[in-house]
Amino acid sequence: MWSKNAFNKVAEELQTIRKQLDILTDPTIGLAALHGTHGQGRLKIQETVLTGVTGLREENRELRRRQDKMIGDLGDTRRELRELLDLADTLRARLASPPPVRELDPALEEPQPVTDPQEPAVEAAEPSPFIATDSQGEPMEHTASQPETPGDDQALALKHAIEAAYRGTPLPSRASGSDAPPLQPSAVENPEVTHGVLLLRAAGVASVEVVAHRDTWEWLAGLATDHPHFHTPPAVEDVKDGRVQTVLSGRSLIALLIELWNTRSGAAALGAEWALAMTTYDRIARQLSAVTGDGETIRIVLDDGTRRSDD
Repeated sequence: MWSKNAFNKVAEELQTIRKQLDILTDPTIGLAALHGTHGQGRLKIQETVLTGVTGLREENRELRRRQDKMIGDLGDTRRELRELLDLADTLRARLASPPPVRELDPALEEPQPVTDPQEPAVEAAEPSPFIATDSQGEPMEHTASQPETPGDDQALALKHAIEAAYRGTPLPSRASGSDAPPLQPSAVENPEVTHGVLLLRAAGVASVEVVAHRDTWEWLAGLATDHPHFHTPPAVEDVKDGRVQTVLSGRSLIALLIELWNTRSGAAALGAEWALAMTTYDRIARQLSAVTGDGETIRIVLDDGTRRSDD
């Protein structure tokens, strides 16, 4: 009798446990429902995080665009301030120079120039009616351009040497219309001739891609921003690992080459500016020298960890 009662008690406990386990398999409140609720919550969290990250990226890009625009505006302001300073220096120099002193003739009440008493007096000649005069009454021949100096002949000879090297034609024996010395064949080996040929090559380029670290690009843009022919590109895209990619016109490329040439020549050896200017100038020169005119994209990469198009 006692064993039967114990068996019935154990059976009742097992039935109670089974009812409790049936709750776990209930589709509304069981494990399946809990799993579905957990999955939906995870998807909502992922969507919220993705939306926030996308918004932050857009804000970051907008801030960088504004920064690039501010750099360009700052360059324009600096250029205008330099022009104003040059104008102020010119006006200051003119105001500092005393005007010529003239004595008044009591009889004519007109200013007469001061003459040296030991020099013979020269009678003023009547202006010829056949000689044109300007608004000040001076003959037009007095306002003609000054004769060319020897420096002008040297500049003209350098231009002829650059043009001949660019076209690949023989150098002329003498520049036409001037007394410049004959051009020597060794002129094409002059670094200035090589630089001039590079500028002519850049003038024939419509656009060129530039890939560099953002710090390097900001240095290049700040270096050339004061040049009147440099224009800040409208877009500077992030690539990865801090690198950016942008597109320069041939006109802006000329300005960048000129500023790199000046910086490379004037910067101290073993300095950061000299190293940056030398490396960038060399990369641009190699890319422009390899142009064949077959429609290839000119791409200047300032990253030795990235495969360049000239490799």
